[in-house]
Amino acid sequence: MKIGELAQAAQCTVETVRYYEKEGLLEEPARTSANYRSYGAAHVERLRFIRNCRALDMTHGEIRALLVLMEQPARDCSGVNQLLDEHIAHVDTRIAELTQLKQQLDELRRRCQHEQAMNACGILKGLASMGPESRQEKHTHLG
Repeated sequence: MKIGELAQAAQCTVETVRYYEKEGLLEEPARTSANYRSYGAAHVERLRFIRNCRALDMTHGEIRALLVLMEQPARDCSGVNQLLDEHIAHVDTRIAELTQLKQQLDELRRRCQHEQAMNACGILKGLASMGPESRQEKHTHLG
């Protein structure tokens, strides 16, 4: 199949296919005599796998690691379990960061309960007076 057909089968764009090829997540296909890319069922399966991982917010590094593990079918799946456990920990950290972010936003919103002149806006004053300690450092793999 051609690249457009692969993209349609995996419900993504041609640009997404090219991007994953460039990133080394999707193997480059053979070429026809007319120099068209020629994809097969294995490409569809791998592209769907990659897209499913991305839907779970996995990084390219995590996906690459899973693909390497998949290429060793005789091994046990402890590496997959460990990778997923680490990803869950990253998600937990991100949830905590987002919860703290929401609290900061809620606090800012409480500073301005009604419409008033811009120079009296509590939100703008709060944003202007925030120090570096108010901005939290991110600790997840997403940075």
